[in-house]
Amino acid sequence: MSNFKGRIDMIESNQHQNYSSGLNKYSGAWDHAAVRHLLKRTLFGATKKDIQYFLSLGFTASVEELLSDTFTEPAPPLKEYNPTASVAPDNAISIGQTWVNDMSIDGTLSSLRRSSFKKWWTGLMINQGRSIREKMTLFWHNHFATETIEVVIAQYVYRHHKLLRSLALGNFRDLVKKATLDPAMLIYLNGQNNNKAVPDENYARELQELFVIGKGINAQFSEEDVKAAAKILTGWRNNNTKLEPYFDLTRHDISNKTFSAFYGGKTIAGINSANGGEAELDQLIEMLLSQKEAALFICRRLYTWFVYYNITPAIEREIIEPLADIFRKNNYEILPVLKALISSEHFFDSANRGCQIKSPVDLIIGLTRELEIKFPARDQVSTLYTLWNQLVVYLSSSQQDLGDPPDVSGWKAYYQTPLFYGNWINTDTMPKRLQYTQNLISPGYTASGFKMMVPAIDYVKGFQNPSDPNKLLDDICNHLLGVDISATHKNQIKKDILLSGQIDDHYWTNAWDTYINAPNLTSNTNYVNNALINLLKYIINLPEYQLC
Repeated sequence: MSNFKGRIDMIESNQHQNYSSGLNKYSGAWDHAAVRHLLKRTLFGATKKDIQYFLSLGFTASVEELLSDTFTEPAPPLKEYNPTASVAPDNAISIGQTWVNDMSIDGTLSSLRRSSFKKWWTGLMINQGRSIREKMTLFWHNHFATETIEVVIAQYVYRHHKLLRSLALGNFRDLVKKATLDPAMLIYLNGQNNNKAVPDENYARELQELFVIGKGINAQFSEEDVKAAAKILTGWRNNNTKLEPYFDLTRHDISNKTFSAFYGGKTIAGINSANGGEAELDQLIEMLLSQKEAALFICRRLYTWFVYYNITPAIEREIIEPLADIFRKNNYEILPVLKALISSEHFFDSANRGCQIKSPVDLIIGLTRELEIKFPARDQVSTLYTLWNQLVVYLSSSQQDLGDPPDVSGWKAYYQTPLFYGNWINTDTMPKRLQYTQNLISPGYTASGFKMMVPAIDYVKGFQNPSDPNKLLDDICNHLLGVDISATHKNQIKKDILLSGQIDDHYWTNAWDTYINAPNLTSNTNYVNNALINLLKYIINLPEYQLC
C-alpha cells in the first residue's frame, strides 16, 4: 500500500512542474483533454455526455454555462425514515414528504433528519447540472465549516446548507453576514451564548482567522481585535420555537470598540437600538474586507480548491494578487474571480492537469456519474435514499463525512502543510478507496430489489467503436484517467483482460460482434460484461485514477 501511495505522490508531483502561464485567457486547443480537465475540476466527475456537450459548445460558451448564476432551488430533503413509537410523533409527515418546515426539534427525530439531509445532498451531487454551483456549495461548506452533530437541529442544518447553495456564486460580503447570523453557526461557534456580561470570543476569532482574513504572515490582527469583534457580536440568539435568529439588545455590549493598527485603529461606536447589532456587524465586515489580506486569502482558498495547493511566490504575484484585485474591484463578487481563474492559461497549463489527489467526493461521486450508475425513480423514495446512503457511508469512511468536517477548519486536505491533498490517503483510507470503487463496479449494492452497479456494456456502447480493443481502451483511459498511461501498459491491459491472454485483436472484436448480433443470448452477454467489468476494475485500480 505504501508503494501504491508513493506512485500516486510521484505522479502528482511530476504533473505539477514548470508551469509557464498566467491569467491571460486560455487560447490553446479546445479538445477532449481540455474539456475533461475543466469538468473534473468544476463538477464531480466528467460524464461522456457532458464532455461531448461542452466540446461542441466551445471554450467561451462552456465557461459561461458553467458559471451561469441562474439558480433554481432544489426540492428539499424528504422523509424516508420510519421513527419508532419511542420517537416524538412524526405522523403528520408521510414518507416522501419534506420535513424541513416541521417545527419539532426532538433529538432522536433530528438525528433521523440529519441522516436524511446527508443522503439528499449526495443525491444532488450525483444529479448535478452543468454548473459549478454544486462544487462551490461544497467549497463554502468547507470554508464556513459547521458540524451537523454539533448543530443537532436538522432544520438549522438544512437552512445553513440552503444559504451556502444560494450564495455559492454570489457576493462574499453578503455571505459573511448571513453566515454570521445563521442559526447553525450561532450554535456551532457559540454565538448564541455571546453576551455583554460574558463575551464568547469563539466566532470573533474564527471570523478573522478562518473566514475572512486568514492566518498568513500578513494577517497581523491581535487578541485585542478578537475581543473587540466579540463585543460587536454580542446579543444574537436563536429562537428554537420559531426556528429563527433574533437580536436581544439587553445582551449587547453598547460600548465603543477600538481595533489595532492592523485595522487602522478603527473605532466602531456602540449603538443602543434594536438595529444596533446589525449596524455594528455591517461596519465590522466592511472593516475586515477593507484589508488587502482578505481578498488575497479567499483567492488562495479558491486556488487551492480548483488548481493546486503549492502557492509559490511567483504564483502569489502572477495569479493570486491579480485575482484579489479583480475580487476587490468587483465589490467582492465571487463570479468574476472564478471566471478569471478557470478561463486562464494557468488553469489549463499542462502542469496543473492531473495534479490533484481526488477528494472522496470527487472519487466516489465522480465514479458514480462517470460510469453512469443507475438509480431508482424519484418516487421510490425509501429505496433511493437507502442507495444514496451507501455512498454517504463510503464518503464518511474515507474521511469526508458530508455535513461533518473534522472541525471548524474544514478538511485538512485544503490547509494542512505539507501534505494538503495527501491527507486523503493513508493506511486506513487507501484500501477503502480501492474497495469502495471496486464494489460500485461489481458486485454493486442492492436495496428493495434494485441493484446499484455499473452498467458496463451500456457504458462502453457510448464510445465510437467498442469492437476495436485498442480504440476502446484508449477511449476508456481518456475518459477516466486524469493522467495518461503508456502505450506499453495499455497493450498489456488489452492482452490480459480483453484478449484473455491471446495476441489477436479479433479475439475481442469477434466477442463484441457476437454479443451485438445476439444480445439476448446469456453466454454472449456474460462473457462481454465480465470482461468489461474486469477491465473497468483494473483501470479504476490504477494510481492514475486517484488523480484529477
